[in-house]
Amino acid sequence: MTDPLSTSADVLVLGAGIAGLAAARTLTDKGLSVIVLEARTRIGGRMWTDSSLGLPLDLGASWIHGVSGNPITKLAKQFGVKTVPTDDENGMAFAADGSILPDDEFTRMEALFDDIYEEVAAMQEDTDEDMSLQEAFDVVIADRNLSEEDLRRLNYYAYLSTALEYGADAKDLSAWWWDQDEEFDGEEVIFPGGYNQITDGLANGLDIRLGTVVKIVRYGADGVEIETSAGSFVADKAVVTFPLGVLKQASVKFEPPLPESKQAAIDRLVMGVLNKVYLKFSEAFWDEDVETISYVGEELGEWCDWLSFVPFTGAPVLMAFHGGEKGFALEDLSDDDIRAGAMATLRVMFGDDIPEPEGMLVTRWGKDPFTFGAYSHIPPFASGDDYDALFAPVNDVLFFAGEAMSREYPGTVHGAYLSGVAAVEEM
Repeated sequence: MTDPLSTSADVLVLGAGIAGLAAARTLTDKGLSVIVLEARTRIGGRMWTDSSLGLPLDLGASWIHGVSGNPITKLAKQFGVKTVPTDDENGMAFAADGSILPDDEFTRMEALFDDIYEEVAAMQEDTDEDMSLQEAFDVVIADRNLSEEDLRRLNYYAYLSTALEYGADAKDLSAWWWDQDEEFDGEEVIFPGGYNQITDGLANGLDIRLGTVVKIVRYGADGVEIETSAGSFVADKAVVTFPLGVLKQASVKFEPPLPESKQAAIDRLVMGVLNKVYLKFSEAFWDEDVETISYVGEELGEWCDWLSFVPFTGAPVLMAFHGGEKGFALEDLSDDDIRAGAMATLRVMFGDDIPEPEGMLVTRWGKDPFTFGAYSHIPPFASGDDYDALFAPVNDVLFFAGEAMSREYPGTVHGAYLSGVAAVEEM
């Protein structure tokens, strides 16, 4: 443990999100002195558990995506953290008029998407130039005689697979590279007690300086000097874990500037958004056994995907996702307008006599000055190589980690964690 008044260490870690905590924990366990500089007044970054509604609710990351071989699974066991499997097949779907869609209709929707995407996937191999994923879809759809309803349901399913997975709409994703990421096998699980149990476990015993905003990163052969809102810190090396959104905003200055190859990758990759709206009610007015509620409405992407917390915590809480352009648009609405929109949709599905919520939480990750988005994605004409370029060390002094520095697992907690460990291995 470093002296709490010290401004020097063997290594400075910039950011106390999961990547920074992973790097700091690994370095500390190797016997090096480490100071973590964090702009926020809390640790966790885009892992943020809020308990203001009377139970822990994750405003950022929620899941371990694939428990088999996943390092977050190992951490959960190490820290004795309870996880509960989720099942996206355990759901019900509603049409725009509020009628329940039969199970076979949702299956047919999925089959249509898979059929069309098979041709789109072939275009990844057969086209000479990249295009947007939406353009590839349009080429394939043009040869089909789809009804208006088929097209609506196809677009709905595509939205689930793009905006709600990658934080970006199909028109903003590279047809060649959008799904180059890899996955772990096994169940998807969430944390009834909150994901902060993982970050708290990693942070235990680390020297973390909260409320310390990094302004300038100076680096050279003699090490690094970090100018912050709390004065200057020096070290031999630094691990930089700023989100892609922060790097794109250039809100932190690098002296000398980052290499052209790294800056070009920063410019090419894009930060998407996935926002959540939590509503807590006095009682559940929906089927308490159901986990997911889908709404194939008139407006694509609005209040279309819900998760019930009754099966996991017993609490009458619903959470809605908005991703991509709809996610960014949500951020410009007032809380009152958001509540009204949510309730209007719930009343279409469950009737006019359902109660008003007792409490609400809304995320606005795109407006967050320490992230400017939720996670990265690959737009047309960028590539998976850009993730490698972001990860590459500079002058054996600056090392980089975060979900946007993980080529295999971008946009995930496990990707960010593994990149933090990998940055230390590079060092």
